[in-house]
Order: sequence, then structure tokens, then C-alpha cells
Amino acid sequence: MCKQTVLELSVNNHPGVMSHICGLFARRAYNVEGIACMPVNGGGTSVIWLLINVDDRLDQMVKQVDKLQDVLAVGRHDNGHPVFDKMLEFVG
Repeated sequence: MCKQTVLELSVNNHPGVMSHICGLFARRAYNVEGIACMPVNGGGTSVIWLLINVDDRLDQMVKQVDKLQDVLAVGRHDNGHPVFDKMLEFVG
């Protein structure tokens, strides 16, 4: 099994933001294994968690995501994240 990490993005919350982020990964043929998203701060911003496999391109991907206009901050959780642990309880 591949080593996985979770990217936690703080983003502006408006239509098209998720499309821009996923499009960046798709254009570089980098698969996203899981996605979770929640609005915060009254809905003006959202937190997006991306579960992805670690490979040699990851550091470059993080830099490119951080450059997107609507991305306010990027965090990385190499030991997983409770949001995906909880989701596994529902699927299995």
C-alpha cells in the first residue's frame, strides 16, 4: 500500500474553487484518493481535506496548490487526519 498524506487547505468559499483545485491535480495526473470539505467562519471560507498518495511530485504539487488565488493556507498531515478516520467508520 502507498504511503498517504492529507493536505488541509483553507480556501475562499465560492463556486469554482474546488474545480480549480481538482483541475490542478488532474492536469498533472495526480490522483486524489479522498476529499472532504466544510464551510467555516460563517461560510466565507472553507476547509478542504485532500487524501493523496505520497510520491516524488508531492512537494511541487503543494507549492502549486499554494499559489492558487483562492487558497489561503496549506497544511500537511503525514500521519493522517481524523476527518478520514471518521469517514472510514461509515464505509468500512
